[in-house]
Amino acid sequence: MSSTDPPTAVNDAPTLAARRLSVLADRVARSRPDDGDDAPDSIDVFAPATTERIGRVPACDADDVDAAVERARDAQAAWAETPATERARVIDRFGDLVADRREELLDVLQLETGKSRRTAVEELFDVPTGCSYVAREAPDALSEERRRGVAPGITTATVTREPVGVVGVISPWNYPLTLSMADAVPALAAGNAVVCKPDEKTPYGALLLSELLEVAGLPDGLFQVVTGGGPTIGPPLIDAVDYVAFTGSTATGRTVAERAGRNLIGCSLELGGNNPLVVCGDADVDEVARGAAQACFSNAGQLCLSAERIYVVESAYDAFLDAFVRETEALTLGTGYDYDADLGSLVDADQLARVESHVDDARERGATVETGGNARPDVAPYCYDPTILTGVDPDATVACEETFGPVATVTPVPDAGAAVAAANDSPYGLNASVWTGDRERGAELARGIDCGTVNVNDAFLATWGAVDAPMGGFGDSGLGRRHGPEGIRRYTETRTVGVSRVGPLTFPDRVPTDWFVRGAFAGMRVARGARRGADALRRRLSRR
Repeated sequence: MSSTDPPTAVNDAPTLAARRLSVLADRVARSRPDDGDDAPDSIDVFAPATTERIGRVPACDADDVDAAVERARDAQAAWAETPATERARVIDRFGDLVADRREELLDVLQLETGKSRRTAVEELFDVPTGCSYVAREAPDALSEERRRGVAPGITTATVTREPVGVVGVISPWNYPLTLSMADAVPALAAGNAVVCKPDEKTPYGALLLSELLEVAGLPDGLFQVVTGGGPTIGPPLIDAVDYVAFTGSTATGRTVAERAGRNLIGCSLELGGNNPLVVCGDADVDEVARGAAQACFSNAGQLCLSAERIYVVESAYDAFLDAFVRETEALTLGTGYDYDADLGSLVDADQLARVESHVDDARERGATVETGGNARPDVAPYCYDPTILTGVDPDATVACEETFGPVATVTPVPDAGAAVAAANDSPYGLNASVWTGDRERGAELARGIDCGTVNVNDAFLATWGAVDAPMGGFGDSGLGRRHGPEGIRRYTETRTVGVSRVGPLTFPDRVPTDWFVRGAFAGMRVARGARRGADALRRRLSRR
């Protein structure tokens, strides 16, 4: 596997300088004046590609969080009264700015994550795409709805939607631009304010996006960024806001959900996954091998949607494995600011140690390393070869837990039914893919896999990129959904307004009660029969 030269410092990023990162750090919401870069209450930020310190951001505390939420709440009242169409125009302008400022955003993204330029572009492209969808659909998704009243013609029922208030967004380090904005943008479009807590390893992307939101016309105070450790500022953030959107590990997600539940606020959680990939006997193995390389190794496997468990029908196993190894060994590693490398770095030493421990455990239990299995400090300190394992013990850590690195296991199974059963043998249920020469059969198999998104003949973009459709997990992979109208409406409270045209709906004064009761039930019987007849007629007509 080839490599490209890594950057050595901030100044190797084409559009950046240390001073620029310091300016971004000044955007962090504080309750008191900052003491500068060398303040004791600050956090060092490092470049994974070189392990060099690239800057410092404030280590916020509970007072900072409370002050940020208070400023956000003050700004939110007027924003909620702003017409949804005007809010949508701000979101649309923000999407344009992200596209226009892409070079700086890509440099920041690569610098603080260590990912390849190719992966960075894939992530950045998602932000304006999501903005376009939200700007177009939010006004309708939030508009009043007429519903059937208790007595049609006599009563009406109207559903209105109101913003919840202040939304806390806790975003991860692996896709810091996409996953912060996929939650923040619809919250803002729905009339809320947002306080965003990015992972402390990757704060600069959120800070740069906050600047672009301001340029796009978002009123001051509506999008606040607080930086700091999760255990320090996560709890006070959840305690202060009206809704929390979290992306991260299942273990931390349970803690977030528990605290949100105590506060009786809503939450959406995208959590871990040990995602399956199913290869049917009729699949084109060369096509599947290319797709599997994308599914397993995008962003060096640090992707919630990545496939880690591959189940191949026995008749296709040998041919698929050969093709998959060949595709994997053709991947290039590097952290340069060009498009030469396919995979970049893992984010830090802890993530590298996790990957190494999972592979070592599998080896000790008898697994075969078909390719990879080695750290690559010659490329960058935390780089690791994309790795394929076979003969993996079902109780091995890599088989049971999310590795979140460039490691995939390949296992033969008797048939497609056995592959689906193996895919479902997991507490996780985030994403899956099915590969077959028969798309209709693939869609049928997909309906039997217990995951929130299932792709047929694609790794993950067929579902993740379908921003009009909901995305989220089953089981230990989370609660709630982002994307689609559901991803906008989650940030609202519904109010049902019922109006009677005849006054109080109660027993009439001038009709004996027993007569009224008999008449009401007779009318109900007639109405129910008419409805069943109409439904049957519609079904017959639909079959013609």
